[in-house]
Amino acid sequence: MSPPFKTRRTAPPLNDAALSELALRYVGKYATTRSKLRAYLARKLRERGWEGSLDPDLEALADRFAELGYVDDAAFALARSRSLAGRGFGRRRLAEQLRHAGIAEEDSREALDAAETVAVSAALRFAQRRRIGPFAAEMADPRTRERAIAAMVRAGHDSTLARKIVGLEPEQDADLVNLCESLRPDTT
Repeated sequence: MSPPFKTRRTAPPLNDAALSELALRYVGKYATTRSKLRAYLARKLRERGWEGSLDPDLEALADRFAELGYVDDAAFALARSRSLAGRGFGRRRLAEQLRHAGIAEEDSREALDAAETVAVSAALRFAQRRRIGPFAAEMADPRTRERAIAAMVRAGHDSTLARKIVGLEPEQDADLVNLCESLRPDTT
């Protein structure tokens, strides 16, 4: 009598061709960085083992994929910057995520500059989403104001900008464009 459950077949150990195929499938499915690709391949090597004569060079494989254009850390960073700014997060939060993704400083510079450019509009989007400052029903309580400032700072925004936004009076018809212009550093 056979057991009522199927036993899982173990995958064969990896070799150079299988490792390249695995990497190609991964970059075809996910937007990734060189660092994340190396971590994924290292995990697969731990799970399945290695049958090649020499140890695999994950760094060289990730670099080759970057040269071929399959992996682009700078493009990944810029896309992450646009995504986070669109959701209302600030430059500091972006820098933290890029560092966590293993993106080098030279690849993240353009993304951080882009986040700095839209800092005010991103902070206002966050305030609107969380009903803070001009988008709040009421912000009279000092504890409520401090919690709102803390939430904005945790979202990666500058504390000075967060205080300015929280300090704005609640308005029924708050206009993002006018608020954005009034909070720009060169006009305040």
